[in-house]
Amino acid sequence: MTVVSNASPLIALARIGYFDLLPKLFGRMLVTPEVYNEVVIAGAGMPGAKEVSRADWIEVTAVRNAAALRLAIRETGLGAGELSAILLARETGADLVLMDEWKARRYAAAQELTVIGCIGILESLFRAGYLGDLREAYIWLLAEKIRIDLATLQCSLMKFKLPPL
Repeated sequence: MTVVSNASPLIALARIGYFDLLPKLFGRMLVTPEVYNEVVIAGAGMPGAKEVSRADWIEVTAVRNAAALRLAIRETGLGAGELSAILLARETGADLVLMDEWKARRYAAAQELTVIGCIGILESLFRAGYLGDLREAYIWLLAEKIRIDLATLQCSLMKFKLPPL
């Protein structure tokens, strides 16, 4: 399975202590230099920086068509990290893109890419038995002030017949 990630799910999962579960679901993961730089270089000392820099299961892979990336940035107004992840996913025929930002997710879906965010990742970890308490993970997301819609979290918990937050 080929998985490309943007910065936000990596940072969010590092902030709540579940970053190390990602390879259990996805094995190897691709990030672009733009995403790596956003998390590790620009985000030095912040949650996710150390984790991403040390993760031997993350492979930094550049987009082959840099001109297409520059054009997409001008045309969409999305960030270089988001767009590079989307373009890399298209170039590699990725099975999945990890991304939280709504506008970027809509753009990726319009490119016929399968996208999940932090909630989808946590749900997958829970289904696979790698995460024992989904509700607790959501509480951590809220405690860390990660911008997640409370109604979406409640719907997710209902899906698994778990008590609301």
